[in-house]
Amino acid sequence: MKNKLYIILTFFSLLSYGQIQHCGYDFTSYLVVDVHENGKTENIKNLKITVVDDTGKPLVNVNNLYSWNQGNQIMTFSQNYLVSKEGEKERYFFPYAKDNYFLSITTTFPVDNFSIKIEDSNGVYLSQTVKLYAFNMYILCSSENEKQQRSFGPRTNRPIEVILEKK
Repeated sequence: MKNKLYIILTFFSLLSYGQIQHCGYDFTSYLVVDVHENGKTENIKNLKITVVDDTGKPLVNVNNLYSWNQGNQIMTFSQNYLVSKEGEKERYFFPYAKDNYFLSITTTFPVDNFSIKIEDSNGVYLSQTVKLYAFNMYILCSSENEKQQRSFGPRTNRPIEVILEKK
């Protein structure tokens, strides 16, 4: 009986030793948009940015197929915001972007099939639609980044730069 227990405990300890530590962002990537006027660096506030299909129809996250957040809702970007307390170093909710807009997506999101539509509800700027590409995704886990570094082409983890024009 002791031998059987020893074998079972040894087996489970080997299994737990062989487990790989996961990244906090496993199965999640982000799209980040830096939207500003030509010649300026600050982001334009209070814009509506949505993911749209090739017909311009907003994408609905049916049963969390495209994102682990906002299930069965239109995929809309949020503007990053400060979470630091007074007297602390400036820190944003999504730490890999400043005052940009961001959207959490799954790592399997078919980004090449969609675009983003930027609209100004105040009517100051012209609306704009921008095609998305795989290199627009923020891949935050090191194993995915290593794979991407070995490939050719534009690098990930850079915001999608959009320059809006006034009406």
